[in-house]
Amino acid sequence: MEYGAATRGALLAAAPLAGARRSRLPLSPPPSPPSIQIQNRLYSMSSLPLKARGVRRCEASLASDYTKASEVADLDWENLGFGIVQTDYMYITKCGQDGNFSEGEMIPFGPIALNPSSGVLNYGQGLFEGLKAYRTTDDSILLFRPEENALRMRTGAERMCMPAPSVEQFVDAVKQTVLANKRWVPPTGKGSLYIRPLLMGSGAVLGLAPAPEYTFIIFVSPVGNYFKEGLAPINLIVEDKFHRATPGGTGSVKTIGNYASVLMAQKIAKEKGYSDVLYLDAVHKKYLEEVSSCNIFVVKGNVISTPAVKGTILPGITRKSIIDVALSKGFQVEERLVSVDELLEADEVFCTGTAVVVVEYAGNKGVGVVSQQLYTSLTSLQMGQAEDWLGWTVQLS
Repeated sequence: MEYGAATRGALLAAAPLAGARRSRLPLSPPPSPPSIQIQNRLYSMSSLPLKARGVRRCEASLASDYTKASEVADLDWENLGFGIVQTDYMYITKCGQDGNFSEGEMIPFGPIALNPSSGVLNYGQGLFEGLKAYRTTDDSILLFRPEENALRMRTGAERMCMPAPSVEQFVDAVKQTVLANKRWVPPTGKGSLYIRPLLMGSGAVLGLAPAPEYTFIIFVSPVGNYFKEGLAPINLIVEDKFHRATPGGTGSVKTIGNYASVLMAQKIAKEKGYSDVLYLDAVHKKYLEEVSSCNIFVVKGNVISTPAVKGTILPGITRKSIIDVALSKGFQVEERLVSVDELLEADEVFCTGTAVVVVEYAGNKGVGVVSQQLYTSLTSLQMGQAEDWLGWTVQLS
């Protein structure tokens, strides 16, 4: 079965919510950096030059330690897509069997060495997160709810039998990495700096067991829109053969294996001209779950419905944020089982995620009023264009 859909807006998500209704809330580039001259060097996990400041500190001076006289990199910001752009530095730290991560290091962005028998390569013991940094009109840099990503990684790490950095170390590491790559944060309104924290079992293991050593890395890349359509509606195909997750599995955590498993369905969808795939539940095959990398919402009148997070759906941070914004604007939000048939009667359909924009119901022939309203409200907060009355942003100067 195939349904057109479209959504628009760059949003985030994350909240293990399970009720039906919720009450309303008050609601010129610098000289070539070192990484250019040594980018082809292979760094082992134990060879970590350029020691960073302590993970408990984050100062404006940190950026100049790495990229002196940093302004903005020389890129075609008008045509920035969603792909990897080599930046200057990445953060790295390790922990052994005691579960304690060492003080982090900042090293030039580039390849790393992994044992062929590492847990991540053999058994997929790995997690990642995704968040963004934005440049404001006064040249400050804002992070959006990084502590939520830290908490979600810790939840996922417990499910995958992995140690994880503390919330404080995670957030400080994100700050360090962004400041060290400050010149790669796009100018205001031209995109964002995508931040990818990665936790993996780097220790050698042959039999099926948790790895004896773990590595935590953060790298960044400037990005534009995830979908080539940008803020225009996109088309989704409802998938009733392949499933993203099953009850009792790992659908509710951001483990790396969850994403490789959707590639086949995504490939088929794109060959048919669709932008992405909307998955149904694996048991009844009639209830909406999520798109490949984002959560979904259905609008009917003043009611916004979204699938409840009950083990097979990732609790998106943008999802969580959109729910709160919607409640503050007087919408009724329901988290429940949402039947695929409701797509046919919906006024609007949109999806949310760190990397993507909002998806809109094809019958509307454009971005819906509700989708646009929520998109504008959230992105205004993320970009520092509106007062952060919710205390969601973290400013770096």
